[in-house]
Amino acid sequence: MAAATEYRYNRLTWAELDEAIGRQPVVILPTGSTEQHGRHLPLDVDLFLAESVCLETAKRANGKALVLPPIGYGLNLHHIDFPGTIHIEPEVFIAFCLNITKSVAYHGFEKIFLVNGHGSNQPLIDLIARRTTLETSSLCAAAGYFPFARDAFDAVKETAVMAHADEFETSLYLHLAPERVQMDLAGAGDDVMGTHVSSDSTNPRVRFNDYWSRWTDLGVHGDARPATAEKGKVIFEAAVAGLLEFIDEWKAWPLAARRDFHTRPVQRDIRW
Repeated sequence: MAAATEYRYNRLTWAELDEAIGRQPVVILPTGSTEQHGRHLPLDVDLFLAESVCLETAKRANGKALVLPPIGYGLNLHHIDFPGTIHIEPEVFIAFCLNITKSVAYHGFEKIFLVNGHGSNQPLIDLIARRTTLETSSLCAAAGYFPFARDAFDAVKETAVMAHADEFETSLYLHLAPERVQMDLAGAGDDVMGTHVSSDSTNPRVRFNDYWSRWTDLGVHGDARPATAEKGKVIFEAAVAGLLEFIDEWKAWPLAARRDFHTRPVQRDIRW
């Protein structure tokens, strides 16, 4: 019974997990970080928000999703001048997460989904998803949870910038755990903007991310002061609804057999 109702991967026994493989739920891996988020938010923002959205999504998915224990660290050297931030080298992060997705694929799960809560992890999880698909017989996709909530947030937001420890993240945290948010310390901050580049990779033309200590005293990009729990509920419900739609789409996605179009023998002993 537990294998059909439990949505947390590591709450199952091995026998229950073996049963779960038979119904092929989407296995979700949340990724976040341990990094500064201004003076008003804890270091666990990216981890806590991403995992909370994933868990609620799986809870509502009626057996169609299982959530792995999250990854609580990421690429973070740009925040290292703020006390408490933990940085993981990108090669280490990719290798570690790839070992997880390959283990999931080894056991027979065909659909894997990485859900990210930390912007700097995004190019890394894209690579992990691609490598998982190319190096196993399973399919793996990757996304941040925030794009699923962007339209709903746009309808209620009072500030122009959606970036870091801002109205978006602070509102969502206020909805989920208001007792941990110190709104009396909330503030606003902006990056350095040019025509083609910004110090926080917010310009879509050119990607660049500087050490944050060079341009911010507060560790905030955006304005957290208009954040409310009510806005956070809007964000949360939109993110969960969007992820639920994707879970259905991903679970139904075809997994076809590969075909070899060579007319002559290939060198199959090559290892990439």
